[in-house]
Amino acid sequence: MKKLLTLCAMLAVVLTSCAQQKAKTAARKASSEVLVAYFSATGTTEGVARAIASGIGAPLFRITPLRPYSEADLDWRNDKSRSSLEAADRSARPAMKTLVRSVGKYRIVFLGYPIWWNEAPRIINTFVEKEGLKGVTVIPFATSGGSGIDYSVRQLKAAYPAVGWREGRLLNAETDKEIQAWAKQALAAAKK
Repeated sequence: MKKLLTLCAMLAVVLTSCAQQKAKTAARKASSEVLVAYFSATGTTEGVARAIASGIGAPLFRITPLRPYSEADLDWRNDKSRSSLEAADRSARPAMKTLVRSVGKYRIVFLGYPIWWNEAPRIINTFVEKEGLKGVTVIPFATSGGSGIDYSVRQLKAAYPAVGWREGRLLNAETDKEIQAWAKQALAAAKK
């Protein structure tokens, strides 16, 4: 009887270990297929991006401008501020500091940004163009003080029709738990 109990205990340990290994492999596979990329000038969008990455087990990539935005650059009340001038110039493509290594290995990209003048900041265009997201499923998310996300997503879809755009979501007042629940649902829908 003692030998049988010992054998059962060993079998339980082996089965638990196999289940844990299977879960780790699935998490690694998911994180190797999915990326959370974001631009955040003030930290608001970064907080949302971190919650998404944590909730779905995906790596983060910060879209960093070569020349950081100062407080004066972000003054939306000043028509001569850098962000105002970029928003007014549809051809503006602010340079990025770094690119994603092997972006092609990601099938799905959550793409986050603040809404500026009802649109995505022009550095998002830089990211999409430089990274070559043709055929990649992109799930946009945004933060905003007063605008929705719909117009910005329509603009991106029109500019980059070869990207597999999914429905976007404005994430302003949600808790981390709510953000993570949305991200999991969006990811599951994108994998279908």
